[in-house]
Amino acid sequence: MGGDHHGWRLAGLMLAWLGGVACQLQERSLGPVAGYVACLAGGTVLFLAAGVSPRARVLALIGLASLGFGATGWRAAERLALALPASLEGRDLQVIGVIAGLPQRNASGLRFRLAVEAARAGDEPVVLPPLLSIGWTAGFHEEATLTPPQQSLGAGQRWRFTLRLRQPHGNLNPHGFDYELTLFEQGIGALGSVRDGPAAPQLLERDAGQPVERWRQRVRDAIEAHVPDRRAAGVLAALSVGDQSAIDREDWELFRQTGVAHLVSISGLHITMFAWLAGLAIGALWRRSARAVLWLAAPVAARWGGLLAAAAYALFSGWGVPSQRTVWMLAAVTALQAGGRHWPWPLVLLAAAVVVTGLDPWALLQPGFWLSFVAVGLLMASGPGRPASDEGRARAALSRLRAELRGQAIATLGLTPLTLVFFQQVSLVGFAANLVAIPLVTLVITPLALLGIVAAPLWGLAAWVVQRLCLGLAWAAGLPGAVWTVPVAPAWAQAAGLAGAVLLVLPVPWRLRALALPLALPLLMPVPARPAQGRFELLAVDVGQGTAVLVRTREHLLVYDTGPQYGRDADAGQRVLLPLLRSRGESRIHRLMLSHRDIDHVGGARALLQALPVDDLWSSLEAGHPLLALAPTHARCEDGQSWDWDGVRFEVLQPPAWAYLGGLKSNAMSCVLKVSSPATGRALLTGDIERPQEGWLLDEHAERLAADVLVAPHHGSKTSSTARFLDAVHPSVAVFQSGYRNRFGHPAPEVLSRYRERSIITVASPACGAWQWPGGARGQGVCQRDVAMRYWHHGSQAAR
Repeated sequence: MGGDHHGWRLAGLMLAWLGGVACQLQERSLGPVAGYVACLAGGTVLFLAAGVSPRARVLALIGLASLGFGATGWRAAERLALALPASLEGRDLQVIGVIAGLPQRNASGLRFRLAVEAARAGDEPVVLPPLLSIGWTAGFHEEATLTPPQQSLGAGQRWRFTLRLRQPHGNLNPHGFDYELTLFEQGIGALGSVRDGPAAPQLLERDAGQPVERWRQRVRDAIEAHVPDRRAAGVLAALSVGDQSAIDREDWELFRQTGVAHLVSISGLHITMFAWLAGLAIGALWRRSARAVLWLAAPVAARWGGLLAAAAYALFSGWGVPSQRTVWMLAAVTALQAGGRHWPWPLVLLAAAVVVTGLDPWALLQPGFWLSFVAVGLLMASGPGRPASDEGRARAALSRLRAELRGQAIATLGLTPLTLVFFQQVSLVGFAANLVAIPLVTLVITPLALLGIVAAPLWGLAAWVVQRLCLGLAWAAGLPGAVWTVPVAPAWAQAAGLAGAVLLVLPVPWRLRALALPLALPLLMPVPARPAQGRFELLAVDVGQGTAVLVRTREHLLVYDTGPQYGRDADAGQRVLLPLLRSRGESRIHRLMLSHRDIDHVGGARALLQALPVDDLWSSLEAGHPLLALAPTHARCEDGQSWDWDGVRFEVLQPPAWAYLGGLKSNAMSCVLKVSSPATGRALLTGDIERPQEGWLLDEHAERLAADVLVAPHHGSKTSSTARFLDAVHPSVAVFQSGYRNRFGHPAPEVLSRYRERSIITVASPACGAWQWPGGARGQGVCQRDVAMRYWHHGSQAAR
């Protein structure tokens, strides 16, 4: 009984620490550093005071919560203090530094991390963040290739660059990826790009440090030289040295659809399996030495040897944040086992979580943290599998197979709700795919990839296995219903679904397990919110420098433009719009309207057309444009067209029919769409029209231009938003979809002043993120940055 009470006390103390950390992570902006120091000091005093008075255990809980809160806030303040000053943004800086990791290659060029040693702005020394993320573009066109200096760039080299930097800033959309959190967790203080002038990039020293990273690069280059198949070489590079950029976007999509994406990146599973295999090998060798066994027991040697091997593998594969978390977790579990105490599994996991969050408090916000811990917890909570039989090797092997299948089933069933919570999709073929892929990747491909470092021909054998595996995965992904997607469920439904998953795998009577299904149903089959009949909802998506707007009625979805193409291998459709649509429960686009052919408006269209059913495509694209061939039906948008959906009126106001005769530039061909309903209001979507098109609209449709919300023409360019046009539209709110510190200067200051002179509320994507308007007086909507603001986000009080 006393032991149980002791265990509960320990659990309470550890939960108090985790609660303090979690509470600090909810801060919208950081407080004074002195406040966090006071929390640390006060928490220490309270914790020590509780040790003097056994009845004052509540003081220990408050003290540890205060310690977790103060330690996390203090570290966050230290990290933010190293951020790039706003005064240095956009200036040409001469920077000397060392390439701090394996350069990541993509179709458009290179991205690498630079450890700064010295920097100057002109003749004046400046202080920069210690770690930068830098892009070195080869070119946007398909024929562009890496230049000789780019090809020679490698880990551990010292270079002098002319850089142009900016503070960390990313797109922010509902239920979207928080890029700024990832940068903050990794300690990256600024993003930047290499400039060709005024001073060209110069290699100063080839071997300036980073010996492990230089070795990683040599291995990656050797794999690419020995394995001609690009897909197989990319998988081997990812598994051996952690170079995930070596895997193409199409292959990543295949791995996600079949539920094996976690296997082809250095994840907690790889590190754990490597520790297990290394421990088995070390234990077997240790038992062969009588002297070694007398000095240290074989199980202890196996545990510590496996931990050291896992740490070495994590270091060689890039020491990524997921790998670090796993190593700290394994270290905590190994240390507890070495102490001779047999803690219940919940205490072991809680102790590991305390260690991980002590080193990386922001891990609590990462899906990988929860997936790793929940997977281990589910296997522990479900009880051991059937023990191996002593009646023969065949029966023992059968028993082990049953245990493996049981473990895989538990992990699949138990993690499905958590996967739906984080990613809103789950692979229905994942269980079968993982039954084949897990042993192949962990026991065959990964060992061969690592052994190939000393025996290069083994890479050829590993590549052959990868090719066979990919063929099987492609077949599985092609099966009907291979992937099941759901919209984001309410918080209560998420909690009920997670509880149902735990109940399903616990060793309890089946009558209790049967409750798992009704608990999980609200998560597995949520009903997405839709506007009422006669109303519409507008979402101006944060895609950077480009346009993308979702207009949703009761039964229909219209997508107006699809954002930019970020590079030759990335676009807003794949990165932003598809995850956003899936999170909202959108499985079909009833009309895709592409205003004109510019790449910042149609860059994501191909990804949408290939991934989702699209009933029809309306555009001003010229005949023969490649996107037209991807649509089941297409029509050109033209003044005079109109239709009604669910009591909402849609009208095309431009371009006129004669504009298609030729001679006009693409901006002049922009489709202008007006959406209106008595209950919601009116919205005007204008593409990139300029002064002549605004004048034509005033001449032809002056009385029809009035709107509550105006998606500003041409992102706020100087060539648009004339005074007469603004007076005719007379909006309450104007939305500028533009990129942070974009090279065009959108929206132009003189344009903004014209809006403000008319008391029009201006909303710009960099400061707002996605802007959602459910309709209503004065066109008031909601900025995603206002809803989701945390202190690591650009624009928070602490980051200014």
